[in-house]
Amino acid sequence: MKRNNMKRMQKDPDMLEEYDFSKGIQGKYAKRYQEGANVVVIEPDVAKFFPDHDSVNQALRSLAEIIKKQKKISRPGALRT
Repeated sequence: MKRNNMKRMQKDPDMLEEYDFSKGIQGKYAKRYQEGANVVVIEPDVAKFFPDHDSVNQALRSLAEIIKKQKKISRPGALRT
């Protein structure tokens, strides 16, 4: 059987002794998450095209613009070019 050589904290067995939160700031991101955070898990085959969150946001904004334009075109009475 494989042994885990990392020492665990006595008060919290999920925490390792090597974790150091002494310079952490409590509530640093609380306001941002209170305003709302949307986490979306992207499948690996799609994620390979997006190196970071900015590229995902850019692609979604572009898609949103296309959708808006299509809705304007498909409205009854709208002029088609």
